[in-house]
Amino acid sequence: MSYATRIANLKPEGAYQVLARANQLEAEGREIIHLEIGQPDYATFENVSEAGIAAIRAGHTRYTPPSGMPSLREAIAEDSGQRRGISIQPDEVVISPGGKPNLFFPTLALVEPGDEVIYPDPGFPTYEAMIGLAGGVPMPVPLLEESNFSFDLDVFDRLVSKRTKLIILNSPSNPTGGVIPLADLEHIAQKAQEFNCWVMSDEIYARLAYDGLKISSIASLPGMKERTVIVDGFSKTYSMTGWRLGYGIMPRELASRVDLLLTHSVGSTAHFTQFAGLEAITGPQDMVDVMVAEYQRRRDVIVNGLNQIAGFICQKPQGAFYAFPNIKGTGMKSNELANLLLEKAGVALLPGSSFGEFGEGYLRLSYANSIENIKKGMQQIKSVLG
Repeated sequence: MSYATRIANLKPEGAYQVLARANQLEAEGREIIHLEIGQPDYATFENVSEAGIAAIRAGHTRYTPPSGMPSLREAIAEDSGQRRGISIQPDEVVISPGGKPNLFFPTLALVEPGDEVIYPDPGFPTYEAMIGLAGGVPMPVPLLEESNFSFDLDVFDRLVSKRTKLIILNSPSNPTGGVIPLADLEHIAQKAQEFNCWVMSDEIYARLAYDGLKISSIASLPGMKERTVIVDGFSKTYSMTGWRLGYGIMPRELASRVDLLLTHSVGSTAHFTQFAGLEAITGPQDMVDVMVAEYQRRRDVIVNGLNQIAGFICQKPQGAFYAFPNIKGTGMKSNELANLLLEKAGVALLPGSSFGEFGEGYLRLSYANSIENIKKGMQQIKSVLG
């Protein structure tokens, strides 16, 4: 049997591989501290869960329009526009089962075979996967530790050209927790307009920012809304990973084409899930603030702990819930060290190489776990590394 060449280079996502091994060790009786999965440890907020349960009981278990319930699209347009300071219309909003369809489908709708796509490295592994499936040419731009893991603009300027169809941004970033400063966004926006490129801005962590930092969206800059796809969702902000609910915001002509791709793939997003999302958007936001404040406390604990380990240097992330320490001082490759710490220290984390070539020399640790477990994990790492 033979398979299509378009899937030849697809790879598993590293987090799920490490989770599988961690679960296997737990089944053997080992205690494992999970710092590998990018998933809030909070339960879905009670009012949101109750709205979903009530929707099921009310019989909201039917098909919806492929792009989502009109009421949810309206609520997202109002909320997202207000947060970003731009006008968004409901027909520019596309609901999807999780955020990934709104990464994949706009890419499929825009990128022709041979088109170049610029994306961050280290970065979310799905970016490279979707570029390849669309037949695009991946053009990774390093994220610079000395610039709080923003783009290396010198490399970016060398790569962007008339062959560039799409530029992918992620701020705050997975895996680094870095935030692209406004000046860098302005530079990228100027190049996108100069070379007539589209921009995909993955803003799934935009509400998870610390020390009062305001996250800027490139779509808010002059001339950018009409060439930007904003990708966002409910998984991180409202602790709704398993509900599978995300959305994209894009020009209506592109939205209508993504609607067709949804029609012929997933059909529609679960009906009752969308009612839960409507409550999340329109209901009280105090639990988001509580969660973000707790993540900031955990961030400070994990960064302090990592910087006390020989060979580790860790910047303080500005957003998301990931620490991305430089471990070059240990003399070990990131995959080698990650395996050692899982097997010997009982701490599950990810090698930076899981996020691209320029992630080598780093580890990713999620601090979506209790302070008690974070402290214990740091002590166990320190013990193994001496």
